[in-house]
Amino acid sequence: MRHFMAAMILFSACTTLPAQWLKIKTPGIPRKADGKPELTAPTPKTADGKPDLSGLWGTEDNTYVVDLTSDLKPGEVLPWAEQLYKKRLEELDRDTPATHCLPGGPAEIVFGQYRIIQAPNVMGILYGSGAYRQIFLDGRELPKDPNPTWWGYSVGHWDGDTLVVESAGFNDRSWLDFSGHPHTEELRVTERFRRGDFGHMQLQVTMEDPKTFTKPLTITLGVNYVPDTEMLEYVCNENEKDSAHLVGKASDEIKGEVKVGPQVLPRYAGSYQARDSRSKTKATLKVDGERLMFSLGSKGAIPLTTLSETRFFVPGGFPMEFVKDDHGALTHFVLHTPCGDLEFVRSEGLAGN
Repeated sequence: MRHFMAAMILFSACTTLPAQWLKIKTPGIPRKADGKPELTAPTPKTADGKPDLSGLWGTEDNTYVVDLTSDLKPGEVLPWAEQLYKKRLEELDRDTPATHCLPGGPAEIVFGQYRIIQAPNVMGILYGSGAYRQIFLDGRELPKDPNPTWWGYSVGHWDGDTLVVESAGFNDRSWLDFSGHPHTEELRVTERFRRGDFGHMQLQVTMEDPKTFTKPLTITLGVNYVPDTEMLEYVCNENEKDSAHLVGKASDEIKGEVKVGPQVLPRYAGSYQARDSRSKTKATLKVDGERLMFSLGSKGAIPLTTLSETRFFVPGGFPMEFVKDDHGALTHFVLHTPCGDLEFVRSEGLAGN
């Protein structure tokens, strides 16, 4: 059985690879003498002197897709929300909105690729899932009593060279991350976009929901311009047949788990990075008791099921296998995913790969 959270973790790693319009060069962008994009060129401006944020962008760090609340302390997620989160984990996240081809909502703000289309009075953001947002820059206020929607309502204004976007009016059916943290209709999201140069932008996201958290939740992400490629169509509900087969519980998966010696798991602990030079996806492995914990970067962590001394399983997701050289030294691990095998090498070993 597939575990949707795990699938989306791996999907976020897959989408960092340029497997789309490989031979299409983005017109009108600055380039070096060798024809490669000059991503450190000055920030482009619109006719009225504002930074032009238009273009295809990709989140640099997808670690928050596992657990958006990983920077909060115990007790800062209210008890009802923590209980619902644990219930969703035990049920293998089979009722996540995306399992039923429903919109991702606020979770899509913090990871993946999207295209920004900027005009003087409105900005559009097109997401790889097929969703879109409208951000009105014409001075209007947020609705006082909005009809709740998946993406809410968004208005923006410029604070110097920073675009500030305020959103509210979300329904409570979306999840904040792919491990199942909930929110209420009181959720309010503030985004601050600042384009430092042509190819690099900083995005600060603050989520406030007093019925879910005891304090605002703020994360800062690097966002990079994605040149010489293009988004392709994605239709979730086209021939969708998976949701009817999503059954079982997380506790069922560990009944046949193999026990290994206490000296085995620590060998695998450490920081890893995707071997492909085009990907900045990082992974962290830690030991917690008799379990090996997996996370993207250092945010959040999910337990792996032990199948053997070298083979593990992302809960309900995909196999993970550690590879050794002829001398028995660990070289990397492989995640077997629908988009191909993803290899991760220890960070201290990158120079030799």
